[in-house]
Amino acid sequence: MKRRDFLSTSLKAGILIPTAATFGKISLANYLPEQNDLIALKGGMPDKMLDAGLEAFGGIRNFVKKNQTVVIKPNIGWDVTPERAANTNPLLIRRLVEHCYTAGAKEVLVFDNTCDVWKRCYKNSGIEQAVKDAKGKIVPGNAESYYHQINCTKGQILKNAKVHELILSADVFINVPILKNHSSTQLSIGMKNLMGVVWDREYWHKSDLHQCIADFSTYRKPDLTIVDAYAVMKNHGPRGVSASDVVIMKSMILSRDIVAADTAAAKMLNINPDSINYIQLADKMKVGTKDLSRLQIKRITM
Repeated sequence: MKRRDFLSTSLKAGILIPTAATFGKISLANYLPEQNDLIALKGGMPDKMLDAGLEAFGGIRNFVKKNQTVVIKPNIGWDVTPERAANTNPLLIRRLVEHCYTAGAKEVLVFDNTCDVWKRCYKNSGIEQAVKDAKGKIVPGNAESYYHQINCTKGQILKNAKVHELILSADVFINVPILKNHSSTQLSIGMKNLMGVVWDREYWHKSDLHQCIADFSTYRKPDLTIVDAYAVMKNHGPRGVSASDVVIMKSMILSRDIVAADTAAAKMLNINPDSINYIQLADKMKVGTKDLSRLQIKRITM
């Protein structure tokens, strides 16, 4: 923000506005929230990058209000340990649950419709214990009775789906994918992670998978997408073969725009987002934008 000499020390709507004489000592950033669209971080531990990323958005209270129910959707799809980077980092999930309760959340719920046996995925990913340590609630997604039919009114191929009841009732929905290679879609990021909130994924694979991913992304957009790129599986995704598939990138992306988040994450791996069909399709369907030049982006190095 440019200096404006007409500013005087006063209280306006509870905000202290410094005088021109104080500009050299006090930044207006301390008083006025930044209008960022996307935060890109690198060089820190997952919990510390989350802290900095949320701060750059003006704090968790810009997403979570007092007495709200928050649903967090990590990737917990695979029965592997955290160093394999098939699932979202548990340290990130623990810190996010803590932030939500700091904002006054009534309840913080975490779940996934896993690919491997759900109890083993929850345990061996480290996420179940991380959620419990933060006083959150880990919820199963392994039974069809948890899922209810919805219509995708904007879908081109996917016209309906059975969605987990937590998504239907949540006040706040936070999507926390891990960035990784995927054999069917090249990359698994934010929009691909939403496949874990539906029951029948077989139809998606039998039909046009990329179009179905884009179609479902029109249904309920997450209030915030946080891409975990601390450890990234670059080969043999989505489950991986060994720790040798993984590189440590110490990075994270946060955005309200799930398409922008996926676009930025692809670029992080030097992959052209236009080569990921579901990103192109979601952009055309106006789920979000892949044109990052239109966004206010804040880059933070820890």
